[in-house]
Amino acid sequence: MNVIVDKEFFNLFPNGSLFVLSLKGIDNHAKEDKYDFFKNKLDSATVSAKQFLTEDTFTQNEVIKEWREAFATFKTKKGARSSIEALLKRVSQDREFTPINPLVDLYNSVSLSYGVPCGGEDIARIQGDLHLGQAKGGEPFFPLGAEEDSPALPEELIYYDNEGAVCRSLNWREAQRTMLTEETQHAVFIMEAINEHQAKRCHEAIHALNDLLQEYFGKQGDIAVLTNEQPEVAI
Repeated sequence: MNVIVDKEFFNLFPNGSLFVLSLKGIDNHAKEDKYDFFKNKLDSATVSAKQFLTEDTFTQNEVIKEWREAFATFKTKKGARSSIEALLKRVSQDREFTPINPLVDLYNSVSLSYGVPCGGEDIARIQGDLHLGQAKGGEPFFPLGAEEDSPALPEELIYYDNEGAVCRSLNWREAQRTMLTEETQHAVFIMEAINEHQAKRCHEAIHALNDLLQEYFGKQGDIAVLTNEQPEVAI
C-alpha cells in the first residue's frame, strides 16, 4: 500500500510535511511484567511535555495556538482539536497516563516529549492506499465506542482509504476499524508538521520513536518524509 498526501493539504499548508514510520512483524500484546516499563515512559514524557506549557493561559501556548489556527483553515466538527492539544490538556490538569498497549504507549510518549501530533494505524485493516486529503463529505466513520456513523464533513481534512475515513480532522479522532490493538502485527505511524520548526521536532520525534521500537520490539521501522515535492511513499 501507499501513503499519499493529496494536493489539498499542501494548498492549505505549503510548508507542511508528514513523517511516516512503518513497522512490520511485531507482537503487540501487553505483558504484565512490562507495565512499569511503559508507565515510566509515559510518566517521563509527561514531565518533558511541561516544556510546551509555559503560559498561564492554556490556549496561549505556542503548540496549542499553532494547531488551533491550522484547524481554523478547514471544515471541522465543533470542538475538534489536534491530538497533541488533547495530550497537553491532560498534562496541564496533572492527570496521569495509563498504559494501553505497547505501540500506543510508545507513540504517545514520543508525542508528549516532542510536542507533536502522532497517530498510528493497523496496516492490515487499511483498505487500499491511505490518503490525507479533503473529504467529499459522508465518508463513513465509527470512532472508538460509537454505535452510530459519524461521517466526515465536506472539505474536512481527513485520512481515508477505500472504505471510508480513517482519522478525522487531521489527527483529531481515529476510526475503531483501523486503530492499533494488541492483535496488530504491522503498524504505520504518522506525525504532522505545518511549518519548519514543527518539522524539526517531528524529525527528532520520528527517530526517537524508531529507537523505542528497536528497544522494545528488537526491530526498527522504515521512515519517510512526505512533502509537496514528494507526496507519496510505498510501505
